[in-house]
Amino acid sequence: MTVRLNPYLGFRDTARQAMEFYHSVFGGELAVSTFADFDASTDPTEQDKIMHAMLETEDGLVLMGADTPNSMDYTPGAGFSVSLSGDDDARLRRYWDALSGRGTVTVPLEKAPWGDTFGMCVDGFGVSWLVNITQA
Repeated sequence: MTVRLNPYLGFRDTARQAMEFYHSVFGGELAVSTFADFDASTDPTEQDKIMHAMLETEDGLVLMGADTPNSMDYTPGAGFSVSLSGDDDARLRRYWDALSGRGTVTVPLEKAPWGDTFGMCVDGFGVSWLVNITQA
């Protein structure tokens, strides 16, 4: 049996663009379903919005996301961050460059007091990211 824990990101009208951006950053397979695909909303303005999207990469990263329905409250980026960590310096720096390039760097990617390379940013879709590159 397999159990996974993975982020599920909420957006307001930008889930398709966000998930396509993450697909360009991380690669892998992106599956997208709209509210219309599942007859999940009676609001005509929501038919083309994303009800569920899942990005799975070749190395096991899974990221999900959806547009928050108009009837629900939405607060972008509130109370969470997505963390990327490991010892693959080149790959993590490539992810950092792509994620921070369209966003705001809140902590530059540099040597941290604990010896690793660490940085924080908020991407162009309002999602907070932490990147920690462990030292060999």
